Amino acid sequence: MGDFWQDTCYGLRTLRRSPGFTTVAVLTLALGIGANTALFQIFDAVCLRRLPVQHPEQLVEINLEHQGWYAGHSEGRYPVLTNPLWEQIRERQQAFSGAFAWGTDVFDLARGGEARYAQGLWVSGEFFHVLGVQPHLGRVFTPADDRKGCGADGAVISYRFWQREFGGEASAVGRTLSLNGHRVEVIGITPEAFFGVERGRTFDVAVPLCSEPIIKGETTNLERRNSWWLAAMGRLKQGWSVSQASAHLEQISSGIFEATLPPVYQKELAEHYLKFKLRALAAATGISALREQYEIPLDLLLATTGVVLLIACANLANLLLARGSARQREIAVRLALGAARGRLVRQLLTESLLLVMAGTCAGVLLAQWLVEFLVALLHTEGNPLFVDLAVDIRVIAFTGAAAALTCALFGLAPALHATRTAPGSIIRAAGRGPTERRERFGLRRVLVISQVALSLVLLLGALLFTRTLGKLLVLDAGFRQDGILIVNLNLTHLQLPVERRQAFKAELAEQIRHLPGVESAAESLLLPWGDYHNNVVRGDGTEATAPIFQTSMNYVAPGYFHTLEIPLLAGRDFDARDSPTSAKVAIVNEAFARRLLGASPRQDWRNERRHDAERTKQERVNPVGKVFFMRSFGDPAPVAYQIVGLVKNAKYQDLREDFPRTVYFARSQEPAPDAFGEVVVRSNAPLASLVRSIKGRIAEAGPEIVVEFHVLRSQVRESLLRERLMATLSGFFGFLAALLAAIGVYGVMSYSVLQRTSEIGIRMALGADPRKVLVMVLREVMSVLAIGLAIGTAIGLAAARSAAALLFGLKPHDPLTLAIAVVLLAGVAVAAGYLPARMASRLDPLTALRHE
Repeated sequence: MGDFWQDTCYGLRTLRRSPGFTTVAVLTLALGIGANTALFQIFDAVCLRRLPVQHPEQLVEINLEHQGWYAGHSEGRYPVLTNPLWEQIRERQQAFSGAFAWGTDVFDLARGGEARYAQGLWVSGEFFHVLGVQPHLGRVFTPADDRKGCGADGAVISYRFWQREFGGEASAVGRTLSLNGHRVEVIGITPEAFFGVERGRTFDVAVPLCSEPIIKGETTNLERRNSWWLAAMGRLKQGWSVSQASAHLEQISSGIFEATLPPVYQKELAEHYLKFKLRALAAATGISALREQYEIPLDLLLATTGVVLLIACANLANLLLARGSARQREIAVRLALGAARGRLVRQLLTESLLLVMAGTCAGVLLAQWLVEFLVALLHTEGNPLFVDLAVDIRVIAFTGAAAALTCALFGLAPALHATRTAPGSIIRAAGRGPTERRERFGLRRVLVISQVALSLVLLLGALLFTRTLGKLLVLDAGFRQDGILIVNLNLTHLQLPVERRQAFKAELAEQIRHLPGVESAAESLLLPWGDYHNNVVRGDGTEATAPIFQTSMNYVAPGYFHTLEIPLLAGRDFDARDSPTSAKVAIVNEAFARRLLGASPRQDWRNERRHDAERTKQERVNPVGKVFFMRSFGDPAPVAYQIVGLVKNAKYQDLREDFPRTVYFARSQEPAPDAFGEVVVRSNAPLASLVRSIKGRIAEAGPEIVVEFHVLRSQVRESLLRERLMATLSGFFGFLAALLAAIGVYGVMSYSVLQRTSEIGIRMALGADPRKVLVMVLREVMSVLAIGLAIGTAIGLAAARSAAALLFGLKPHDPLTLAIAVVLLAGVAVAAGYLPARMASRLDPLTALRHE
């Protein structure tokens, strides 16, 4: 300890005498360690950390082997089970000491006017008991609160919601909330640490499952066998494993699915349903759609920050090698006086440790800022993100391991290199000597080559992700995005009869259409980024009704295509002829027409690119007038629809998807209109004044109407959060890597020129052309650069394959992207090497020879 304290004091004095070197080293380490710590902290919070409940290792998720196939209605973020399925599981299972079901929703806290939402949970009575969650105030639900036929008797709110809505007042227990217009009493508040069982999200209000029919009204899912809206978890009994529980669930699956078979399923759907099997999955870390969506990007970004740290270590190792060369005479004297080589290595490593400690402290501060930036980048109003960023033992261990590894990577080799030379040869030299052998710079060149290679890998990844985002942002989605306002309507509180609803919504859309500044407006069931599908079937009821293909669906009013500027290519728009009693009609897009009528996928109605000059319009397949059949649940026979129009292809759920087959039905012919709707408004008026005028007109039509506003362009951009995250961070790290590589090239070549000052002076004194000296130094730069680029290209192309799923419109081996990355990095490196080369070419021979 005495030696360590002596080395520490000496190291501090040494670093204080080199403020420039110390500042660069600490900042470089702060960037490397800080970025790694920030990414690991988020990775830990999303993927590794266990739920803050009692014995989370005993929790399992009850799931389906064929999750993703749903025939019927799905709702919420985890539509795994129906309530009849959950009730059967609860009665028949024997693997769990307790089990619970839960579902996600949003509750409107307003009673009219603009909506104000709270994140909601539907929970069974065992939810809090199985998790072992005790109330902070009041009480939590018990099985007695979740009984058939209950009303909206009580709600349990989260600690954060309590602080936000009630100011943390104890009197909140016993007060009431308005949930979708229903008064519900607050009976308890959960602890501060509890956020639910979903990673990445928290809840505001939890209500029992049995309250769902009261709060949801006619849209209730509780008793519907084909409404998928719940997830379930259980706590293993003593002595049971996850595999044993999974085998037990599979064993009882047959009876459960037979008992819950939806009566509206046709034969093929019923056969598919009865083949379902239940399974158990470990759920100590909870359930998370965020984890599923961002696990691969986080893995890639964590690897990227690791590479940045390696580049930083290579850069610092180069700097320490240069310092070590400058201190060789000092070290030789120490060795000659009897100092042990290991003792000197320990002293030099102590200096590296001091740099690492300072860089780690600065990196931890930087990591907190970077974490907040990442969470803010992923958080949107429509998709609120909650990540518990408390530092735990894993984050501390990771940061400590990164610091120790960093110290070893950039400190050990320079320390060994500085102490390996025989002291006699250094002392006899009494100076620098005429030239230094090239072998002396071998390690430094290897480090620079590794920097160039790794920098090219990061730069290639940054360009791939940036170009992917750029392609998605300029992609033609098939509809207008700018100047489009979405107005969500909830007419529940008006209590309109079913037959009056559609007419009321149409009248409201007409009033909005005549507001100042509104160019066009139309009402629809949903807008792009919806989710509504059905099957086109064969026959008219006299033959088998096997599905031909699945199609996306929407119900729209006249003017919808005009408002979104979706071109009508053939036929007509919906109009007054399409009444509830008239023949069923539909408008289809190009993809639907091609699939239904067998047209060539190469046809493009918007822009005819004729590969054959003799091709005529008669060769086109026009679907107008054709009839197809669809059969929804509960329909005794397929329903015939006549195609009256053809529109251009448009995206439906995702910009990445191919244009889906889409069929549009007349809103006026919707079988059972609900109390919800969307009005799409096109306007160039200022957003604030437009929203204000629409709110005023809706309030005049009905003060009880709940309204919500969204900007279509913003929704589309929010769908690209993952791509924006990858492009932003990989772009930053790619730039940082290129900068560090440039610094490395500059440092090595500057040091090389400095060590060869006498040699260059002699060359120039004997008549060497300054341009030849310039070329001589640049040749050395190009040799290092060429090797680094060759190695980096091979590694980059191999690494890019792991990111193939995140790319759009690009292949991992895209030649243009690779060429841009190579040219950019080569340009930066050559520019960094040109400065020392230019300095060498302008060297005064007499000044150089005086150094002899």
